[in-house]
Amino acid sequence: MNILFFGTKSYDKEFFEKLEGSGAYHDIDITFIEPKLSPETARLAEGFEAVCAFVNMNVSARTVAILKDCGVKLILMRCAGYNNVDLEAAKACGMTVMHVPGYSPEAVAEHAMALVLTADRHMHKAYIKCRENNFNLAGLMGINLHEKTAGIVGTGKIGAAMARICRGFGMRVIAYDLYPNTELDFIEYVDFEQLLAEADLLSLHCPLTKDNYHMINKNTIAQMKDGVILVNTSRGALIKTEDLIQGIRDGKFFAVGLDVYEEETGTVYEDMSDRILEHSTMARLLSFPNVMVTSHQGFFTVEAMLAISRTTMDNALAFAEGKKNGNEL
Repeated sequence: MNILFFGTKSYDKEFFEKLEGSGAYHDIDITFIEPKLSPETARLAEGFEAVCAFVNMNVSARTVAILKDCGVKLILMRCAGYNNVDLEAAKACGMTVMHVPGYSPEAVAEHAMALVLTADRHMHKAYIKCRENNFNLAGLMGINLHEKTAGIVGTGKIGAAMARICRGFGMRVIAYDLYPNTELDFIEYVDFEQLLAEADLLSLHCPLTKDNYHMINKNTIAQMKDGVILVNTSRGALIKTEDLIQGIRDGKFFAVGLDVYEEETGTVYEDMSDRILEHSTMARLLSFPNVMVTSHQGFFTVEAMLAISRTTMDNALAFAEGKKNGNEL
């Protein structure tokens, strides 16, 4: 099987090249290119049986149609999320789409807690102040997490890992999920309204669907405690950014940590340091002293990259052998 790997970064090549052509994958050949998959670049896949894409790429119906014309039969998503993929279009074109449903839930959960601690204790501000020999504590006061209430939205593998971390901090853990995780006997499951009302820390760990699009908005923000900490490491569109910004301005949040945001498509994973940001909402978020923003890096650990590359290659191998492994969408 020959695969065109879109949006290649140095770390992608490092981990995938270790597997390419070795052991069970000796018949898989990968061509790495820098452009991201989009309708404008899809024609590059001419002659390839499969393409490999990521969460920040445009796998719309138009892209899928062009890929089909190119002879592509398989779309490999090297990530868990697939809200950027038009699955109906792929199905209509007779194309298979596969993803990596789980790689390292602890990687994302640990990053979520890192955002909590950084935003709560103003680590980003303290670092800059100390580098300038300013050891004044003004503006650096945080709050204890111990004996506070953590509200987890979504208790799949990542949400469960975050719940365990919060419990380790001595927090009471409540959660909202349509399908409660019976293995988490320390969690108290509540309805969404109760979770909003009681959580001192609100952490989002659910996939993006049409039902939870903008689940955090001016109405749900109004139901939260004053001084709540909000963290999102799932999908940016779970939060209506304009409403979040207004909530921050109104002093509703003690701290906010974001690894994902609505405007990330086109900018995430790219060096934009020599440009002026086109969207004012991101600039506004970055201007708030109690907001910590990272670049969709929750997954980015050695362990997670190893798991992602191996599962993606396993998916390609299963397809080539005409087998199903449960990772089809």
